Amino acid sequence: MSYVQLPTPPSESLRVLGAVSSRESTNSLDGLPPLILGGAQFNYQYNDDPYRLPAKDIIRHCFEAGVCAIDTSAYYGPSEILIGEVLADPEIAALYPRETYYIITKAGRIAESSFDYSPSWMRQSVERSLKRLHTDYLDVVYAHDVEFLPLDDTLPGIAELFKMKEEGIIRNVGISGYPVPVLVTLTKLVRQRLGKTIDIVLSYSNFTIQNRRLKNSLDEFYAAGVKKVLNGSPLSMSLLRSQPPHAFHPASEELKRRVALAAKHTASKNVELADLSMRYALRNWEGTTVVGYSSLYEVNAGIQAYWESQNKEITTEDEELVREVHEILGHGLDEVWTSGLKENCEYIL
Repeated sequence: MSYVQLPTPPSESLRVLGAVSSRESTNSLDGLPPLILGGAQFNYQYNDDPYRLPAKDIIRHCFEAGVCAIDTSAYYGPSEILIGEVLADPEIAALYPRETYYIITKAGRIAESSFDYSPSWMRQSVERSLKRLHTDYLDVVYAHDVEFLPLDDTLPGIAELFKMKEEGIIRNVGISGYPVPVLVTLTKLVRQRLGKTIDIVLSYSNFTIQNRRLKNSLDEFYAAGVKKVLNGSPLSMSLLRSQPPHAFHPASEELKRRVALAAKHTASKNVELADLSMRYALRNWEGTTVVGYSSLYEVNAGIQAYWESQNKEITTEDEELVREVHEILGHGLDEVWTSGLKENCEYIL
């Protein structure tokens, strides 16, 4: 199988799709671009020394290409600090005033096994993020990885986020996590108990060439009043590529084995599984996708993948190979792994 080689599109093309200037109001999420720069790459989990990454070049290149939103977290090691230093850089600040991009962060998760959703900590975390990111407001703050606490225990922290929204510190309140049913339940619980509507939801590894569960639940999120549902990690945290996944990856060994077989199959057709997977996710997702980049090469590849996903000829060529990958995955198609408390999956409203 041979693919059409497209030149990297001019940055103005992507900007038209996602310019922040198209926001109807300062609180609107309507200007979110189709791609968001994921800040987890500026952390030790993905890079041995995130301080050595060309953060300024990555962020500037993303902004030039219309990727005018950054997703990070207080939990992501030095991520907020590195991003904040770039945004405060006089050169970047002159080129890109604060109102021309979105800053999205998260609160509530402190360490791998440490969480605090108390109102006092959530406020303290947000205030620290404001300082680190050199801003006086945040476009979105997610309650981070909500599945690891009893859902009832997340409500005080989420209520505090809504309080900060009323104060103008936060523009939109969201929740993030892995298990889609838990996220759906919590959006309903917040509406029922707090009388509030979650503005935005982020899940990761749940709309990929291997797992399509997030898209199947969109109607439930929208019925609960959610405005935007974002798809994170379309390569499933390094699972969907020809190289072995990172050691921390929680997928079953059988799923990893099947993905490796799929990668060998696509390679036999001169197609890298990661490229096919990225195009699949970008082509079929209804909204914005969060993708992390560690280099300018990866930024360019991500933007290229977006435009290739919109190309009809490449789409036609991809379709048969996607079907073959799904056949190889077999029972691994739509397989998920355990994340968080079992009781949350059984929560009854």
